[in-house]
Amino acid sequence: MSKFLIPPFTEQTALAKVQRAEDLWNTKNPARIIMAYSPESRWRNRDVFLTGRREIEEFLRLKWQREQGYKLRKELFIFSDDRIAVHFEYEWHDENGQWYRSHGNENWQFDADGLMTDRDASINDQKINEADRRI
Repeated sequence: MSKFLIPPFTEQTALAKVQRAEDLWNTKNPARIIMAYSPESRWRNRDVFLTGRREIEEFLRLKWQREQGYKLRKELFIFSDDRIAVHFEYEWHDENGQWYRSHGNENWQFDADGLMTDRDASINDQKINEADRRI
């Protein structure tokens, strides 16, 4: 399989693409993560809009300063030739030790090289007790 798993996607390659994304994000390494996105990738993350690898890298760096102990799970929802939709959950705690479960959906679009050109994420946060963690 290609390093980037290129479109058109099959069920097997879409599942593999989602697993690679989960594994990559769980590294919490922004410099590595941004290489899966096109240089001009466009993002909506909640109410934040970003364009390009530099903005995405800075966003991720700040995200993991706030969201400590981050652990993510992604699940394939549906796919087409060059698009994938996922459901996700991740858990993290703030600097005061309050745990959260963040969950939502992402819509992804890819170029012919398998780099993500668009990411649209809707995310909700729920306070949880540490004992209620699932991930």
